[in-house]
Amino acid sequence: MESPRETAAVTEAQLAAAAATFDMLSAPTRLHLVWLMASGEYDVTTLAELSGMNVPAASQHLAKLRAAGIAAARRDGRRQLYRVEDPHILAVIGEMFSHIAPDGTLAGSADARRPPRLPRFAAVGTDGAGPGHG
Repeated sequence: MESPRETAAVTEAQLAAAAATFDMLSAPTRLHLVWLMASGEYDVTTLAELSGMNVPAASQHLAKLRAAGIAAARRDGRRQLYRVEDPHILAVIGEMFSHIAPDGTLAGSADARRPPRLPRFAAVGTDGAGPGHG
């Protein structure tokens, strides 16, 4: 594998776009919606039920995800069905959840003598409230 110094330089535009994408996915509620949509298409009512949100809140988050190009929608009769099509977004999220154990610790410790550890940053909380999580 090449080191970062051996690869092409990253542009300011790439850095800004990547940061904006991570910012959009940094809210647990939006990340949950993206995770749900990774497995198929759902209408807003189903996504709200599966995520534990009310329909207006789910709808607002879906609008933000669509505006960011993370989610897509299509009309099916009177319903709007939402999905995530970008394989890169799906791969990043899949990798992240394979790295975080269900209890929130980092998964895959190679040393059985070391206890599981929490990530080195403070969690904002499970409701997504906090700076930049709206």
